[in-house]
Amino acid sequence: MAPAPPAVVPAAERGATRIADRVVAKIAARAAREVLDAPPEGGRAPHAEVTVSGAAARVRIGLELGYPSDIGGLCALVRRQVTARVGELAGMTVPEVTVLVERLHRADPESGRTR
Repeated sequence: MAPAPPAVVPAAERGATRIADRVVAKIAARAAREVLDAPPEGGRAPHAEVTVSGAAARVRIGLELGYPSDIGGLCALVRRQVTARVGELAGMTVPEVTVLVERLHRADPESGRTR
């Protein structure tokens, strides 16, 4: 008797997907930019460092903000957006988002622009 043909394994059950830390970091930084619009004049865009462990990503975001601003409120919005976007795009849970405000740029009283 001939051996039975091998069972066909559905595509969704074959192999594995690994998303590099740097890719998740780019997603996180972009999510922060979605909340903050543009960096203050002379400031850096948000940047992220990520540690991926299995299906979880711990994120650290560095920001530069205008002064005065609602620092706590903006940081909370960034945390929520980063958690949502990393979950949507990478399929990962985000148990921790640390936001580091690296610099405040105050507005120039004459021009109203931040510096």
